[in-house]
Amino acid sequence: MKQISQNYKSGAIRLEEVDPPALKSGGILVQSAYSVISSGTESMKVREGQMSYLGKARARPDQVKKVLETLRQQGPVATYQKVMNRLDKLTPLGYSLSGTVVEVDPQAGEFAVGQQVACAGAEYANHAEINFIPKNLAVPVPPGVPMHHAAFTTIGAIAMQGFRQAQMQLGETACVIGLGLLGQILIQLLSAAGVQAVGVDLIPDRCQLATQCGAISAGQPDDAAFLADIVRLTRGAGVDCIFITAGGNSNEPVELAAEIARDRARIVDIGKTRLDLSWKEYYGKELDVRFSRSYGPGRYDPSYEEKGVDYPIGYVRWTERRNMQSFLDLLANGLIDLEPIVTGIYPFDEAEQVYADIAEGKDVGLGVVFKYTDQPVPVRSLPVQSTDRVAPVESKVRIGAIGAGNYASSMLLPHLKADSAALLVEVATATSLSAANAKQKFGFRRTSTDYQSLLAADDIDAVIIATRHASHPYMVGEALRAGKSVFVEKPLTVDLDGISLVHQAIAESGNSRLQVGFNRRFAPLVQDLAAFFARTSAPLVVNYRVHAGQMAADSWYLDSQHGSRFAGEAGHFIDVFAYLTGSLPVAVTASALRPPSPSPDDLENIAVTVEYEDGSLGVLFYLTQGSPIVPKESIEVFGGGLTAHLDNFNSVTFYGSSRKKKTAVSQDKGQKHQMRAFVEAIKTGGPMPIPIDSLFDTTLVTLAAGESIRRGQRILLDEYRPS
Repeated sequence: MKQISQNYKSGAIRLEEVDPPALKSGGILVQSAYSVISSGTESMKVREGQMSYLGKARARPDQVKKVLETLRQQGPVATYQKVMNRLDKLTPLGYSLSGTVVEVDPQAGEFAVGQQVACAGAEYANHAEINFIPKNLAVPVPPGVPMHHAAFTTIGAIAMQGFRQAQMQLGETACVIGLGLLGQILIQLLSAAGVQAVGVDLIPDRCQLATQCGAISAGQPDDAAFLADIVRLTRGAGVDCIFITAGGNSNEPVELAAEIARDRARIVDIGKTRLDLSWKEYYGKELDVRFSRSYGPGRYDPSYEEKGVDYPIGYVRWTERRNMQSFLDLLANGLIDLEPIVTGIYPFDEAEQVYADIAEGKDVGLGVVFKYTDQPVPVRSLPVQSTDRVAPVESKVRIGAIGAGNYASSMLLPHLKADSAALLVEVATATSLSAANAKQKFGFRRTSTDYQSLLAADDIDAVIIATRHASHPYMVGEALRAGKSVFVEKPLTVDLDGISLVHQAIAESGNSRLQVGFNRRFAPLVQDLAAFFARTSAPLVVNYRVHAGQMAADSWYLDSQHGSRFAGEAGHFIDVFAYLTGSLPVAVTASALRPPSPSPDDLENIAVTVEYEDGSLGVLFYLTQGSPIVPKESIEVFGGGLTAHLDNFNSVTFYGSSRKKKTAVSQDKGQKHQMRAFVEAIKTGGPMPIPIDSLFDTTLVTLAAGESIRRGQRILLDEYRPS
């Protein structure tokens, strides 16, 4: 199928040929009929894409802050890799469309194949022939509503939410500053609600269009006649509410808002604009400044948007989905007319040229719509043909990858691409552009959005699994049964049931060719630690301090289905204990800091003590509440009269009869060496880099730490080892 993409690094916008997206739980696949270019949001993305790195940084100061935090903790090389990976990838455009349902997940049973729907959501309602849409971001199109009008539903819902935030009453007067696409729709909403609407814009043609759409008056900010109209309409009191839908860096919209507002008026910011409020003006009139967040309640809530958990109507009357439905009802009843706003309908095949015109500053129109083919678009990629098979190549391991997110694309796949013994055959991802991006960057021969077809391919020897945590044990089991050698990024599983699933797959298939991404043991400085303590047979005490830092409020780690962040990361550090001691773990004791009002992040201030069969101890402090400038990891090892200290994988200091320090050229946590060892084991048929029992033991220790916290007692690991 076809989809528009933007490379944010270069700014290039291309019409890509990609695989249809996968149908996921709780959603539908929709074949697009029409999609709308947002003249504000998408034009801004096009302009930002053409900026220099400095310009991009100035445009996104929030991201610069994150980069600086990463730089402090992980060093310049890792930070550069992450930044370039995020910049140099294909990203989707679009967030408002109409189309026809072509496939339905059982958990989205209110929809039916063949039903016409309007869809919303960045990353979902893309400019693409087929899109996966979660059920709370799709609504049926009422009979009689033209599909090219229904495509505006998302933008209409944004206007609707702004209107609701204003709490306007019949007979009041409102002014809309910024008469772009959103402003024109808002003018019609206000008029339909019995509000006297006026509009302001720098472009005369948009002012004229606003009067066609129901504005009593519209003019430019310095238009004396227009300002006189405001005085007349409000009997000199000033307008009751001002909606700012303008964008840009000018402060004039908020200055104008204060000038024309009545005493104690409301100002609702919907657009992305500069807001340097004059204390004198805003205090003097006691103006009420409000923000309107996108389509309405539910926006940016993963439980609502991704999992389909609705808010009860008695508590949240107008969710984003109900705003969408309400807007469509207004269209169906003829209270909103979008025909004057639709200024251009272009075949989707011409999308590149339309964006090129936008980039050059040409006026392509206000309401620009892409029209898609009326012919059915396949929702499944064709099976791999025999001519596409990759024949065995001497000294090459044929690899398939499931998942190509930020970590895989920055820390795993680049090393496989550089390995002369690895041949990247197929990449499978749930989203279309992610697979296409991985193919372009790393040289995969083919792409897919169906990981099971990848596992069934007989021209793949080994599989890399780099998906979200909850899926790991299931995919590992399927891959082992398919006869593949498997590398799965940590963790192996987030619960004991997952361990049983993998054990069962190994028992049934006889295939134990498995490696988990515990990369720290492959780091050169950790291997130097192991060599230093190899001279003693005495038990070791290993103290590992990890300052993981606080999680973002929207982190998917906060979704309990994927386990805690500790469950996802701790295997890295516990595997270092196993590597250095070379002994069997026997018991775990853990405790967590419990503040008066615990949050999931607060509870991840954890101390874990692991007892080993030879008397060694591993002590892990996993912390989140410290200073963000503290280096992330520190390891101290004591035993047999020797001591060593590893500082954040930048240096290690050895203390024996003398002191010796070794400094790394750059921070190296072992990912390159880990992937090389995996490929070498497959190529030679030798043992896997980490013994299978050690993989399971490290996973058990991680899970037992959580159980120890819950039960408040020491956990014996034999309780959990399969018999």
